[in-house]
Amino acid sequence: MSDKLILYGMDISPPVRACKLTLRALKLDYEYKEMDLLAGDHFKDEFLKKNPQHTVPLLEDNGALIWDSHAIVCYLVDKYAKSDELYPRDLVLRARVDQRLFFDASILFMSLRNVSIPFFLRHVSLVPKEKVDNIKDAYGHLEKFLGDNPYLTGSQLTIADFCCGATASSLAAVLDLDEKKYPKVAAWLERLSKLPHYEEDNLRGTKKYINLLKPVLNLE
Repeated sequence: MSDKLILYGMDISPPVRACKLTLRALKLDYEYKEMDLLAGDHFKDEFLKKNPQHTVPLLEDNGALIWDSHAIVCYLVDKYAKSDELYPRDLVLRARVDQRLFFDASILFMSLRNVSIPFFLRHVSLVPKEKVDNIKDAYGHLEKFLGDNPYLTGSQLTIADFCCGATASSLAAVLDLDEKKYPKVAAWLERLSKLPHYEEDNLRGTKKYINLLKPVLNLE
């Protein structure tokens, strides 16, 4: 079944990397189709027919088309996982994971996107203090979520760690993580870095992303 999976993406994208981490954890084989969003690949008719929102990642599974990284990772676990640790079926535990996923979508990733999109689309390199503060707030929330736990929802690694981890590791493109102020976030990211093939699935794209943005951004 897994040979039917196709992931459309771009390595610098944190949401794409979250999907790669999930596919790896599930030990699923898939075809990866690299898209060049900076060249407009996502606006070509062939892609728009698959995803009218023209975003990556996009997952194609034997004709089924799913986009938004959070929808994709939930789908993958529900369909292919042999157990439910990555996305628990217990409603209370699942709600906790969902909360972290929604946090990533609405706050964590948006704090990064609100800096990167103006740069990529309009070459805006000045980052206002308000946007820098949003990233500091995002780091702070992660610190509180972790508490005394190794992972974002407790002792078990979940897809929330993949999604938030891919984003959090990319925030350094704008603002380096202050390890003294956010030691739990630093330890959590270090823990994630020990995952099999983390270099290939996340770190390599993270480095590309940081190298694109960090040298040209100016913080207000």
